[in-house]
Amino acid sequence: MLCAPLGSVVSNHLSCQVGIMLGGLLASTGLILGSFATSLKHLYLTLGVLTGLGFALCYSPAIAMVGKYFSRRKALAYGIAMSGSGIGTFILAPVVQLLIEQFSWRGALLILGGFVLNLCVCGALMRPITLKEDQTTPEQNHIGRTQKQDFKRVSPCSTLTKKWVHTCLGCSLQQEYSFLLMSDFVVLAISVLFMAYGCSPLFVYLVPYALSVGVSHQQAAFLMSILGVIDIIGNITFGWLTDRRCLKNYRYVCYLFAVGLDGLCYLCLPMLQSLPLLVPFSCTFGYFDGAYVTLIPVVTAEIVGTTSLSSALGVVYFLHAVPYLVSPPIAGRLVDMTGSYTAAFLLCGFSMILSSVLLGFARLVKKMRKTQLRFLAKESDPKLQLWTNGSVAYSVARELDHKDEQSVVLTAPRYSPTRPMA
Repeated sequence: MLCAPLGSVVSNHLSCQVGIMLGGLLASTGLILGSFATSLKHLYLTLGVLTGLGFALCYSPAIAMVGKYFSRRKALAYGIAMSGSGIGTFILAPVVQLLIEQFSWRGALLILGGFVLNLCVCGALMRPITLKEDQTTPEQNHIGRTQKQDFKRVSPCSTLTKKWVHTCLGCSLQQEYSFLLMSDFVVLAISVLFMAYGCSPLFVYLVPYALSVGVSHQQAAFLMSILGVIDIIGNITFGWLTDRRCLKNYRYVCYLFAVGLDGLCYLCLPMLQSLPLLVPFSCTFGYFDGAYVTLIPVVTAEIVGTTSLSSALGVVYFLHAVPYLVSPPIAGRLVDMTGSYTAAFLLCGFSMILSSVLLGFARLVKKMRKTQLRFLAKESDPKLQLWTNGSVAYSVARELDHKDEQSVVLTAPRYSPTRPMA
């Protein structure tokens, strides 16, 4: 997740195919080299750096390609795509354990390296398509060809060439990340920080909390299994639900609803101290956790558009990763200081509720501004009609009045003088 922006940059400058294939090659190389490791440092470099970097290069382009291929049932497509990580974790956990028992950990890493190499095949199958908003005008193509010819004429060793290259790279990166100046995206980024802080600690401390209230080890592990399975169901079914006509225009609200309900589940968790109460909690939290994870790319696409989706997802997942890594140690520190899990869970719950409230407040302010602008426009000219498309407004009343005047002149009866009869 921390290297997700790097995957977005690679996919934007080369292609999503190249980014996924390169990531699969790096991830497979890290696993294969890890099978020959002789110390913990070697595993850090191979499994930690190489494999992690490879998966980072694959993740953002793969999610962005879903948004390019699907438009009608986009939320369902995202749900199915993102449920793959949960399904893979659920299936591969016992398989990897079996491989370790049969072939030792070195053999298991070697087999997994060959298995992960199939990401190159998956990347090759992602045929690139060109959207209407991605197409460039002939003038832009002419400018691009002119710049390439100028680059060939200049000596590569000159300082002017280096300055020109830095300028071009800076302009291209500025265009790719221009959405960072959008107020809606800034609000989304801040809310993601609070949301990511809240969602992580439960997966670390649910089992210890269940053990502390008297649940057995087997039953506590069963709670995590329920959480994982329901999370997958939430990915798919909530994506399908938000693709219905009645909810398709309210995906943003559905995202807020899912995040806020997870926060409320956190607030209720300290009062749940038995297995019959923790099972419904795992089902509810797991379902809405999978629900809002599915809608993150959908909400991001609504704000920045499909063209900048890959870059925006890289930034969003990077912001998601930072508190996701930091929050479990902070929660553990609170548990050590207070001697209970109540403070940690309450902090996570309020963090997720704050994330939902922040986005909802921003959307409410935006609607109030639009309503105020329409009201002022009607007061200034009662015949004025505003047709809004994003931030652009078109005034058509005067043109309609002008056309009405022309039609009146054309349809007016013409009288000719009558000649006297002889």
